[in-house]
Amino acid sequence: MEKQSSFRFLLYPFALLYGIGVWIRNLLFDGNILSSKQFSIPVICVGNLAAGGTGKTPMIEYLIHLLKDKYRIAVLSRGYKRKSSGYILADRDSTPWLVGDESYQIKSRYPDVMVAVDEDRCRGICNLLNMNEDVRPQIILLDDAFQHRYVQPSFSILMTDYNRLYYRDKLLPAGRLRESAGNVRRTNIVVVSKCIESLKPIERCIIEKEMKLKTYQRLFFSTISYQPLEGVFPDRCGTLKLEHIRKDDEILLLTGIANPKPLIEKMIAYSDKVKAISFPDHHDYTGKDIRKIRTELSHMKSDKPLIICTEKDAVRLRSNPHVPDEWKTHLYAVPIRMEFLSGTDRQFDEQILRHIHLIETSKILQQ
Repeated sequence: MEKQSSFRFLLYPFALLYGIGVWIRNLLFDGNILSSKQFSIPVICVGNLAAGGTGKTPMIEYLIHLLKDKYRIAVLSRGYKRKSSGYILADRDSTPWLVGDESYQIKSRYPDVMVAVDEDRCRGICNLLNMNEDVRPQIILLDDAFQHRYVQPSFSILMTDYNRLYYRDKLLPAGRLRESAGNVRRTNIVVVSKCIESLKPIERCIIEKEMKLKTYQRLFFSTISYQPLEGVFPDRCGTLKLEHIRKDDEILLLTGIANPKPLIEKMIAYSDKVKAISFPDHHDYTGKDIRKIRTELSHMKSDKPLIICTEKDAVRLRSNPHVPDEWKTHLYAVPIRMEFLSGTDRQFDEQILRHIHLIETSKILQQ
C-alpha cells in the first residue's frame, strides 16, 4: 500500500499537466471559442467524470425501457474498441468488432431500437436526423459523451460509482478522473451507482452534502440488480436462477470489465467454490486466453462447472471461434439491471419525461 501511494505521488505532476490541458479545453468551450452544436430534439447524454465503468450502459437500458413505447429512440456512442471507423448504423448482421461490444449488446437486447456509432457525435446525430421523417429518431441517447463537448446535449446524466465517488478521486493518471470534479456543474442529474441496497439515509445525506450540487441539480442513488443467468449460446443452454446455484457448485467467473469486485462478491454469496479470472475492460478473448481458461477448468473437480461471464464478455465470446463446443452447454452470462433506491425511480422518470415534454411544447409554439 505504501509503495502504491508513493507511485501515485510521482504521478501528480503529470496529473497537473493533464488538468491544465483539460481546463484550457473546457475554457474554450465555455467562452464559445470552440463551438457546441445544439439540436432540435431531446439529446440526453449519459456520461461520467471518471474513466472506467460507472454504470452507463445499465442507465442507457433503463432510459430505453422508459421511452421506447412512446418515442422512436436512437442510441449513439463512439463504439469503443471497435475495429471500424466513421458512422455505422447497427443491424442484425453487425458484430462487436464492427460497432463495439456495448453497442452490440444494446442492439441484441433491443433489436427495434436504432443503435449507431460514430467517433464524431455531431456527424452521427446529423446522419440520424437525415433519415426519412417516418423513421428518424425523436430522442437520441448519447452514451459516454460528457466530455464530447462539440455536442450540447439538452439534458445530462452523470454517473458516479458509490465505491469511488468522483469528488474523492484524482485526475488522470494519478486517479481516474477525465476532468476535474468541478465540471459536475454541467449536468442536470447525478446518479450514484452500484450502491449497497442497505445504504442508510444518513449516508445519502453525507454524500449529498459533500457533493455541493447546485439548486438546479438532482441527486439519485441506484444499485445493481443481478438477473437470472442466460445461456451465452441459448440453443445449447437456457436460463438459471441465481438462487438455484448451490454452495458446492464450482464456478469459473470470467470478467472483462473495469471493476469486477462486486460481481465476484455476488457469486461468492451463492457458491463457496468460485474461481475468478479477470481480464482488462472490453477484452477481446484470444486463443491464448481460451487455453488459460481451459487450464483452470482442468483443475476443477466437476465435469461441467458453471462458466459465468458478464453480458459484455458474452457478446465477444458468442462470436469467438476459439470457444470449445463442449463449453456451450454450461456457459452463462449474468445480466444486470439498474434499480433506484427507495422508490425514487418515479421522481427520476418524471424529470426525464418533463424535459422531453418541454422541448416538444417549445417546438409546437415555434411553429
